[in-house]
Amino acid sequence: MLQIAKILKSNGTDGGILIGMRDIEAQDINLKEPVFIEFDGLPVPFFILDITPKGTSKAVVHLNDVNTLEDAEEIVGRAVFSDDFEEEEEEEDFLGWTVYDRDTRVGVVDGFEDIPGNPCLAIGEILIPLHDDFVVSVDDEKRELVLDLPAGLY
Repeated sequence: MLQIAKILKSNGTDGGILIGMRDIEAQDINLKEPVFIEFDGLPVPFFILDITPKGTSKAVVHLNDVNTLEDAEEIVGRAVFSDDFEEEEEEEDFLGWTVYDRDTRVGVVDGFEDIPGNPCLAIGEILIPLHDDFVVSVDDEKRELVLDLPAGLY
């Protein structure tokens, strides 16, 4: 799961909360999918009932089952996670890109395999792990991804 926000403070007496968003905008949040807040180390799903943007990086949000000021105060300071963003961003971002292993052309990304804990770019029958440690450079204009892959990976 990807952290998409942090709960900054309660807002009003009806359970509203002010969140600070990370690398997303309010309109990019899928209201049909739950967001998750950790309690005792376990992710608990909540649905966003409404969201009102406040500038470019904050929003006032109402969650199901958070109906009072006391409910809102209990979750202040916690991170908000989603499993709806990471996979879609990676898949959309790299489809059609050319992948290189340093100076060797590996091929063009034609798919994405969401293997838990190990997302992979598909190039024909080859699966290349998409891991930060392998990335050498990313060129958005040329749509090229240069990696430093372990020997024998492809």
